Amino acid sequence: MYAIIEIGGRQYNVEKGSRLRCEKLDQAANSTMAIDKVLFVKNGETVQIGAPYVKGAQVKAKVVGHARGKKITVLKYKSKVNYRRKLGHRQHYTSLLIEEIKG
Repeated sequence: MYAIIEIGGRQYNVEKGSRLRCEKLDQAANSTMAIDKVLFVKNGETVQIGAPYVKGAQVKAKVVGHARGKKITVLKYKSKVNYRRKLGHRQHYTSLLIEEIKG
């Protein structure tokens, strides 16, 4: 079974047993959550497309944990005026494990 879900304004392709990194969610680690924003479900030959979401479809996921991504360095530079800035950023994310897809 295969589905496309929406979390935090982004769309993700998921299958049962797949792992997913999304924007940080307000869920405790090792808790389960139900995602109702399912855009597409494919079960064998049966395909359901939502407008915008599939009614009755649900994806259950387990929150594996929270972490931070790799550090990104941002440099700003303007010539002839001695302007230089160095900034760093680490994005927070949540790891999910897809347990079940109901179509």
